[in-house]
Amino acid sequence: MAISKDLLEILVCPLCKAALDLKPDESGLKCTQCKRVYPIRDDIPVMLIDEARIEE
Repeated sequence: MAISKDLLEILVCPLCKAALDLKPDESGLKCTQCKRVYPIRDDIPVMLIDEARIEE
């Protein structure tokens, strides 16, 4: 089960409040502004700044 499009439309980066994009491999949600990637574990996005990693 993947992340629903409705959920993706309302989620934003907790740090900078920018939109998030689902990574192609569906392993995380990447912020369009600060480039932080929030992991997805067991089909649940982990929206904690401390859990994110920065990816270029």
